[in-house]
Amino acid sequence: MIEDDDYEDITRRTLHHYDDNARRFFAGTIDHDVSQNIEALLSAIEAPAPYTILDFGCGPGRDLKTFTALGHHAIGLDGSEQFVEMARAYSGCEVWHQNFIDLHLPAAAFDGIFANASLFHVPRELLPNVLMALCAALKPGGVLFSSNPRGHNEEGWNGPRYGCFHDYAAWERYVVDAGFVPLRHYYRPEGLPRDQQPWLASVWRKAS
Repeated sequence: MIEDDDYEDITRRTLHHYDDNARRFFAGTIDHDVSQNIEALLSAIEAPAPYTILDFGCGPGRDLKTFTALGHHAIGLDGSEQFVEMARAYSGCEVWHQNFIDLHLPAAAFDGIFANASLFHVPRELLPNVLMALCAALKPGGVLFSSNPRGHNEEGWNGPRYGCFHDYAAWERYVVDAGFVPLRHYYRPEGLPRDQQPWLASVWRKAS
């Protein structure tokens, strides 16, 4: 069992990597097309638009800017201080500096939560609490989108970053246990053989 101090060290080391490489990360991801994922979230929300969206793990703010351009109220959250500053400047949105393993979120505040390439950094043992916090932050019937690099339920260091690489069955158990019902899942990039689709995307509704 990993001790609390070790979890803090895992988080600190992973965030240190992002802080040190923030400009390079921004340049390398700004042109990534995640429109399929954004549409998957927005199309599942049943509340009247415009929506209040939490971009969980917003990075430098690329998707915050897209949500805002589509007319929605987007708020970002990231553990990297450099990303938070960059996202505020780039998107003009409110961005919260919070560690994923120590969240302080308002209750029932969001129509949707967009967790694109972020939740896989949460150690497996802490994932239930994080998912329950996200569920509590959603309005009744609110929607969670997640996209994670898929795997065979490995956990550990991948270079300077810590990650968990779930298959769909394991991921479904975690998310359902946290209070969600599954809507759909798919693999990315679109149109390629499965062994060339490293990303597992999934859409969930807060259970009534």
